Amino acid sequence: MPARRIEIPEPADLCEVRLDDGSVSTVRRHGNPDGVRLVLSHGNGLASDLYAPFWSRLTDDFDVIVYDLRNHGWNRVGPLEHHNVPTLIADARAILRAVDRAFGRRPRVGVFHSISALIALLSSSRVLPAVAGLPPPFRAQVLFDPPLYKPGADPAAFDAVARLAARRIRRRQPRFQTREEFLEILDLIPTFRRVAPPVRELMARTTLRRSPDDEGYELRCPREYESRIADYVRGFAPLVDFDNSLRCPTRVLGADPTLPFAFLPAVSLGDVVTVDYDFLPGCSHLLQLEEPEACADVVRAFVAERGLG
Repeated sequence: MPARRIEIPEPADLCEVRLDDGSVSTVRRHGNPDGVRLVLSHGNGLASDLYAPFWSRLTDDFDVIVYDLRNHGWNRVGPLEHHNVPTLIADARAILRAVDRAFGRRPRVGVFHSISALIALLSSSRVLPAVAGLPPPFRAQVLFDPPLYKPGADPAAFDAVARLAARRIRRRQPRFQTREEFLEILDLIPTFRRVAPPVRELMARTTLRRSPDDEGYELRCPREYESRIADYVRGFAPLVDFDNSLRCPTRVLGADPTLPFAFLPAVSLGDVVTVDYDFLPGCSHLLQLEEPEACADVVRAFVAERGLG
């Protein structure tokens, strides 16, 4: 076990949000209530508390709101049929309304990774009828390596890679006798090679829960749920149109496109004039877990540059 244990800060406040199907999402508030409001969520199969080494660096200056996607993290597991991208988009809108009611209405900056970044892009899209007539949910947003389809790329190749990712998730081990067993497996997975041991230990605490029979641990987000979202990416990533759909200033920080990819290939947006894009050299898809300080600096600089503070 790693010698240094990362502690997750206690939230200053909680807000329980009842979603459209009756399930409940627990939203946590951290940091400076007088600061610019940041709203954060996580990648597929992960949990917002896993990102504490990143977002805890922002709590001195910002009003930090964190939440888990349905069937992840603090949230209970609900019916599989409700676990899809359209429902996650509706959840995000409901959570923002509840945050305004609980903590007061104010401008928001979205800070999202991977699938939650794709949800943020689709939530402000002019393409999807369900949200096209609604005001944009964020004043600005910082998106870390969203799973995107590169215009002009081979659709069949994108589809094949996404299918492969979903198949690998479906083969994932669902239960572990101990957290140490989980960590031993992480040590063997190339995806986590750049993640420091204390963050891997935090992953064991935040993405596993005690099994109902008290015989070991199980994934908080079951593999069938995680793989279902990976399958949905194939249909929804091509709907993101930065030139015609983006409705707020957006910074995208991508994985290093020269590295082997963990989920989908990194997509360079350097030729998209509507996006402030860069990538973090040496970082994979899990960049907030690998370089939390550098990623927090990106958020801080973007908010300052946009005069939002």
